[in-house]
Amino acid sequence: MATLTLAQKAPALPYGPLLYAAWLQDQSTDLTITVTWKDAALVKDNDKSSTTVLTMGDNEFVGPCAAIRELAALSGHASGHADQAAAVERWLAAAQSELSTSDFKQLGASLAQLNHHLVFRSFLAGYALTEADFAVWGALRSSRVFQSNLKSGTAAKLGVHLVRWYNYVNTLPQAEAALQALQKAVESTRNRVDQGNFDIPLKDGVQGGVVTRFPPEPSGYLHIGHAKAALLNQYFAQKYNGRLIIRFDDTNPSKEKMEYEESIVEDLKLLGITSEKITHTSDYFDQLYEYALELIRKGLAYVDDTDNLTMREERGAGIESRCRNNSMEENLKRFAEMTEGTEYGLKCCLRAKMSVDNPNKAMRDPVIYRCNIDAPHHIHGRKWKVYPTYDFACPVVDSLEGVTHALRTNEYRDRNPQYEWFFDALGIRKVHIWDFSRLNFVYTLLSKRKLQAIVGEGLVTGWDDPRFPTVRGIRRRGLTIEALKQYIIMQGASQNILLLEWDKLWALNKKVIDPVAPRHTAITEKDLCVANVLDCPALPHAKDVPKHKKNPAVGTKKVYTSSTLCLDAEDAAALEVGEEVTLMDWGNMIVRRIQRDETSGVVQVVDLEMHLEGDFKKTKKKLTWLSMLTPAEEPGLIQCVLLDYDYLITKKKLEENDDWKDFITPVTEFKVPALGDSNLHALKQGDIIQLERRGYYICDKPSTPESPAVHLIRIPDGKATSMATKSGKA
Repeated sequence: MATLTLAQKAPALPYGPLLYAAWLQDQSTDLTITVTWKDAALVKDNDKSSTTVLTMGDNEFVGPCAAIRELAALSGHASGHADQAAAVERWLAAAQSELSTSDFKQLGASLAQLNHHLVFRSFLAGYALTEADFAVWGALRSSRVFQSNLKSGTAAKLGVHLVRWYNYVNTLPQAEAALQALQKAVESTRNRVDQGNFDIPLKDGVQGGVVTRFPPEPSGYLHIGHAKAALLNQYFAQKYNGRLIIRFDDTNPSKEKMEYEESIVEDLKLLGITSEKITHTSDYFDQLYEYALELIRKGLAYVDDTDNLTMREERGAGIESRCRNNSMEENLKRFAEMTEGTEYGLKCCLRAKMSVDNPNKAMRDPVIYRCNIDAPHHIHGRKWKVYPTYDFACPVVDSLEGVTHALRTNEYRDRNPQYEWFFDALGIRKVHIWDFSRLNFVYTLLSKRKLQAIVGEGLVTGWDDPRFPTVRGIRRRGLTIEALKQYIIMQGASQNILLLEWDKLWALNKKVIDPVAPRHTAITEKDLCVANVLDCPALPHAKDVPKHKKNPAVGTKKVYTSSTLCLDAEDAAALEVGEEVTLMDWGNMIVRRIQRDETSGVVQVVDLEMHLEGDFKKTKKKLTWLSMLTPAEEPGLIQCVLLDYDYLITKKKLEENDDWKDFITPVTEFKVPALGDSNLHALKQGDIIQLERRGYYICDKPSTPESPAVHLIRIPDGKATSMATKSGKA
């Protein structure tokens, strides 16, 4: 009896032990191996960090290869022959080290050795499957570099003998069952994590009396985190038949622009979020100024002329500022200097007198007013030279505007006591706080400051770049507003801090677009293969076929057949003389001749014989194709640029001390020239289609007389292959 515990969130999943356990179970009815899953990236995260632990009685064996080795001994399958045992150990060590590396050069050399080893062998050690085969297969199954090459049409570079052996292990009946078990375990956890809860009673929430607010700063474009905050505030306002206020927190003229404000309003409308009126914090500058004077007169605020560095050090150490006990008259005089923007006033700031050494550093006399004469306010111009900080303006304006519940992300939790302090200090109406977790995604920066820097350094084309987590960026990548709203609703108003994968969001999006996305065809230009249909009339013939076989409402398209076609190089390379294949939307053909380039071995020309009466259900290969001939009066094939993108950063989660610039992905945009069917001439910007056997795409730039090529951006579908980082390729 043994228990195999596997980590189901590991970057490199422990496929080897999982398959070996399933295979051993089928070899012996006396053996019992219980497989359990841990909802984590590691089963052991101490000095024996690992994704795998095998427990046998009181003994623990940590690591995929250690578990496989002990399972072999337990089942009696361990080799007793010295040479074979040595070979097994050699390959177990390789699976644990050089075959598990993400270094492409090192892995490439190891794969070449493995391919050479398999030239005259069916198995790695001996004449039957051993633990070595399962360990090495598991390492390759979890290797993103290997899998990427295997699926991207460069399998030949891996070595035909290696691919032959890998595919054999991959098709073991136990492999399919084991992988299904893994998928089921992962999905069950994702469903638990992603399914949020809105059944949260707001304190003192009264039907018709709840007022919420969404206060974005107009210093950048709306991103996916803002979208969650806006939708939650709208949800609770509607739940209680109350009101939602959209208020722009425009207190820093150096960062804010009308461009940002207008874009935020547009994006909120796309999300279905509207308000009876849009307000600005600057609408209340006069009242805020009077409240600041009131705090000074009550001895609850003082003007500090300490330099920034010293002030930061004093706050951190809990040291009282030398200005803290100045008289009211002196503080009013200094605040007047700030108001006028004098040379002395520019060196000062107004601080609330809360505490010097509170363990919560947010309470250590925070700044509530600053001078700013560098830039005009985008609404009020040069009228003001002093501006309230968000920490002061937010609670005061919330109270003035009748907000009953301030819903905000829990990154502000330390500042909640500070928020509530102002109500007591000024004697104004109190507002309840409910904080919820912000959306945090792997490989994603949501800091507006960092996003601004990335735009400024030219690492992206702008705030609507498809690699950006802005609402405009992810829409340009092909995410529908419907899918985004569904996903955020699933998150609920939980306070749990989660680092989310992107797969669930894109999988939801696929469910939205798949039923309505028209199907089209594109063939990559690189090493394009010409196919001669021997017994087909030379002149092209048009026929109408459905754009979506399961949804006739999508309409029809014209498909041209002729004696001269083009095929993808990857499809052509897999053809064999004499085999029968199916050309999608046409019928079956028999391969009669294959002509290759003498130097590269690339298939240049194939001859096909029509066999339209053949049964497409009996063919293994279903090929996409395009006629190279079209009627003179009809538009011909169209030039396409197929674009795909990688994550902007290479690390799943940046730690507090990480510099994001150290983790920028070197290459994040990938372009593939292709030829598309003539129907793509009619595409408009934003149209979503599916390219047969390639995936979903959104039209980023339609064809125009000035720029005839259509640009199509690939839409992730939530599957592991579309969500994996491509930085290894770069």
